[in-house]
Amino acid sequence: DLYETYLPAFEALVKEADVEAVMGAYNRTNGEPCCGSKTLLKDILRDDWGFKGHVVSDCWAVRDFHLNHKVTEGPKESVKMALDAGCDLNCGCTYAYIMAALKKGLITEEQITRSCVRLYTTRFLLGLFDGSEYDSIPYEVVECEGHRKLAVTAAEKGIVLLKNDGILPLDKSRIKTIGVIGPNANSRRVLSGNYHGTSSHYVTVLDGIQKEAGETCRVLYSEGCHLYKDQVEFLGEPKDRFKEALIAAERADVIVMCLGLDAGIEGEEGDAGNEYASGDKLGLKLPGLQQELLEAVAAVGKPIVLTVLAGSALDLSWAQEHAQIRAILDCWYPGARGGKAIAEALFGEFSPCGKLPVTFYEGTEFLPDFTDYSMAGRTYRYTDRHVLYPFGYGLTYSQIRYSDAHADVTDFGILEPVTVHVTVENTGTYPVQEAVQVYVRFSEREAYDPGYQLKGIRSVALECGEKKEVCITLSTRDFALISEEGKCLVHPGSYEIAVGGQQPDERSSRLTGQTVSTLFICKTGNVTEVEY
Repeated sequence: DLYETYLPAFEALVKEADVEAVMGAYNRTNGEPCCGSKTLLKDILRDDWGFKGHVVSDCWAVRDFHLNHKVTEGPKESVKMALDAGCDLNCGCTYAYIMAALKKGLITEEQITRSCVRLYTTRFLLGLFDGSEYDSIPYEVVECEGHRKLAVTAAEKGIVLLKNDGILPLDKSRIKTIGVIGPNANSRRVLSGNYHGTSSHYVTVLDGIQKEAGETCRVLYSEGCHLYKDQVEFLGEPKDRFKEALIAAERADVIVMCLGLDAGIEGEEGDAGNEYASGDKLGLKLPGLQQELLEAVAAVGKPIVLTVLAGSALDLSWAQEHAQIRAILDCWYPGARGGKAIAEALFGEFSPCGKLPVTFYEGTEFLPDFTDYSMAGRTYRYTDRHVLYPFGYGLTYSQIRYSDAHADVTDFGILEPVTVHVTVENTGTYPVQEAVQVYVRFSEREAYDPGYQLKGIRSVALECGEKKEVCITLSTRDFALISEEGKCLVHPGSYEIAVGGQQPDERSSRLTGQTVSTLFICKTGNVTEVEY
């Protein structure tokens, strides 16, 4: 699991993207705190992958060694564990004890010098000693027109259309009143997520809809409920905004509900001021009264478009199953101008084209225990049970047709690269940015081997009526599996290659009404070990 699932993304960033900094995590991996793990930071990161940059701890993670993990006696011993493993920079307060640890003989001056050299090398490479090219950029460039447009474009590209019975895009000419309801409708906090600056101008979903709807369409607004509490006002009674929401819903032609999370609910360790769950979601359900509000508004009988703003997967089973919820947009945390992008998506200024980067499950009842980090039963690669929205899934306002899928070889006995070809055509009425996906699965896999795995992806811009051939080349490594002994092996036998705009799974086919072409190639001969 470590080499098949957890490490490959980091390895690619180190070896292929040549990143300069790597951060250690809060948790322990196989008993070692990640920021003090010789296995991760020295043996794998530096010795195996050849990383030359610097390592920084997550904030206060080194302090956790003695306060929470309890693997060291105190801060001086935590300093020793972190420096021994090669953690050069401490985000937090524990490295204030470096000199005390040195005097106690726990660390050496050479260790301190080694980390200092790495850190000052980074500062030199940034141009902090002889003038950086970034120093010449004037402050006026911040939030210039190009930045503002890019912010909206980024928000547009991230939106994933999960459900649509044809109500979207909304037709302004046929709508006189829109009800905008929910705790995320007029929230600035939900736009930014974690780790952000301060914008000079925010566009909430309500702001965006009010501007996009125009003068002839009235927009009614109700917060409906608090994000997670049972009342909005401090002196209010439980459900103190429900009646207002129902009044708005009764008078609307169509309702846009804005539900989900914000960064306070799904933050990280010890998020300051978080009274809901200390930075961890309690489950996959909508928090607080949001689900009850959704059902109450749906009972009014007006068509509902649900916009979800959250940084992770939620269980939207009820909304998916109920016909009153006519469409669902997953908008994530879209940034300061996110409300503009969401409104433009609702009214058809562009077609959502995003694909899910995670699996949305039907509840948590069938998921493995949270403390079990093995992959069995997790992610699209190891389960297809109780999946609500699959990894790689996303609808558009257009129609995409795939044809003529083929590979340039049918037998790769000498382990040469395999190029997959497919023709992609936009037969609909909206331009799209289609994510062509290639999945690989070993037909004779053992019980614990992964199923289909995404091994290639290409983003293709298609105007209405446009057709393009897309070619994606797979390396030998893309056909290999990691053994329990840690070897990277290509086995003899048959390999399935699927190419299309989604996974080759039954759930994706039901949701989209499309199937994915599957090709077969064979590897003959013996088991072959390849490099990671």
